[in-house]
Amino acid sequence: MTDNLRLHGFNNLTSSLSFNIYDICYAKTEEQRKAYIDYIDELYNAERLTQILKDVTNIIGAHVLNISRQDYEPHGASVTILIAEHELEDADPEQMEPGPGPLPETVVAHLDKSHVTVHSYPESHPDNGISTFRLDIDVSTCGQISPLKALNYLIHSFDSDIVTMDYRVRGFTRDVDGKKLFIDHDITSIQDYLAEDTKQAYQMVDVNVYQENMFHTKMLLKDFELDNYLFGTSRRDISFEEARDIESRLRKEMLEIFYSRNMD
Repeated sequence: MTDNLRLHGFNNLTSSLSFNIYDICYAKTEEQRKAYIDYIDELYNAERLTQILKDVTNIIGAHVLNISRQDYEPHGASVTILIAEHELEDADPEQMEPGPGPLPETVVAHLDKSHVTVHSYPESHPDNGISTFRLDIDVSTCGQISPLKALNYLIHSFDSDIVTMDYRVRGFTRDVDGKKLFIDHDITSIQDYLAEDTKQAYQMVDVNVYQENMFHTKMLLKDFELDNYLFGTSRRDISFEEARDIESRLRKEMLEIFYSRNMD
C-alpha cells in the first residue's frame, strides 16, 4: 500500500494464498513403499505441521486464537489455526513492498481475523514404484500485507520437487473519497516474492489474470540426482538399465504433475 493511500474505515480486502508442494520418490517393494508412507507420516505429523503454521502466523504478524489438529488413520494429517490481528501504529513500509519474506520468526505486519490450514496427502502406487507426498497450505488474511510474505519460509521448510502457488485478492475496500480499491499493493507475479536462490533452483511458469487479481506460479526443480529419489536403496545397488528406467519414470511423474496432464 502506498504511503498516501488512506482508507475509509477497515480494509475489507481478503488475500488468499494456496501453497502446494509435491515430493516424489521411488520405492520398489511393498515394504519400501509402506516404510516411505510411515516416514512421511512421522516427518509431517500434526505436531510438526502445527509448529510450521505457528511460524507462518508469526511471520505474517498475527496471533493464534484457536488450533485444531488431527493425525489420520491410516495416514495423513490436518491442522487449522484461527488467527487475529494486533493493532500496529507504525507498520514498516518495507514490508508492504514485493520481496521475499523472512526465514526466522519475524513479525512483519499485523493482520485481521483469518486462518491458516494445512493438509498432507501421502500415497504410492504398487505397479511402478512411484510414491508421492503432497502438502497443501492455505493462508487467508485481511489487512494491509499479503500472505505471500510467508512463501520464503514455506519453500525452505520442505524438500519440494514441484511447487504450485495460487494467490488472489478478493472483495474491495474504499479510500476516504469513497473510491473502490480492488487491490491495495503492487504485484506483477508471485515470483516478486521469491528469493534468488529459489529462482535459480526451479524452472517456473506463470499464469496470471491481472484484471481479476489472480496470480498462479508453478515450479519444477531443475537438478535431478537419482540418489535423492531412491527410498530404501541407492544408485550403486542397481544396474545401469534399471537406473535409467527408474529415472525415466520419475521424470515422467514430475512432468505430469507440473503440467497437470497424463503423458505418453
